[in-house]
Amino acid sequence: MTDIFLQPARVPFRFNSAAHLLLIGRERADNLSELLAALRTCSDSSIFEHTFRTLQEHHFILRGFSNDFARWAYNDCNEIGLGEKLAGLDVREFTSIDGLRQRIVGIVEEYLRRNPQTGTRPARKPFYFCAADTVVLPTAFSAQNLQEFAAGLRQVPLTSIHYHFIDARLRLKLQSNDFSMWLEEGMGLPRLAALLNRIDIYTSTLEGVRRKLVWNVESLRTQAS
Repeated sequence: MTDIFLQPARVPFRFNSAAHLLLIGRERADNLSELLAALRTCSDSSIFEHTFRTLQEHHFILRGFSNDFARWAYNDCNEIGLGEKLAGLDVREFTSIDGLRQRIVGIVEEYLRRNPQTGTRPARKPFYFCAADTVVLPTAFSAQNLQEFAAGLRQVPLTSIHYHFIDARLRLKLQSNDFSMWLEEGMGLPRLAALLNRIDIYTSTLEGVRRKLVWNVESLRTQAS
């Protein structure tokens, strides 16, 4: 364990960043009934955009809504109860986009069943369903071992943290993130990989996520001493 930070990885970790081209989809909602219908038909990438990826846009906010659906229901439909129920959704519980979609649909369905008069009430402004095309951009950072990995985590731009820790979840079907995958498969450290994967992306800023990633990696030094 004393040399674990200098132990070479099976394959190096290459830090990438990403730019996102926001695309407005076909679906649009002017009221809650239309939102419900659109939730059933929109793409998986649209569900991901309005739940996981929304963190990048609001990464500096410590408190607030955890997804765009909750924000729209609360602010633009003035449906406080629905907004709070949607905001209480914990995306970490889900291992598939379809499961996440069905939970959101279920919350809105139940609310409309209990409050049918709210379904056709016009919102202050429409909800446009969006998705994103991702352009991957290499950075100057790579890691051959844990020491270089920790150094890279400290220095890469926040867009790189977002790409590997959050964007990757759509590609990996919500099961993990790029950092944890590398730690488990490239370094043989499944326990550390699991610790990183449990970091809550919604109770911290992206800078806070970075600090937690570094802290978990550096904690191995304490264990080794």
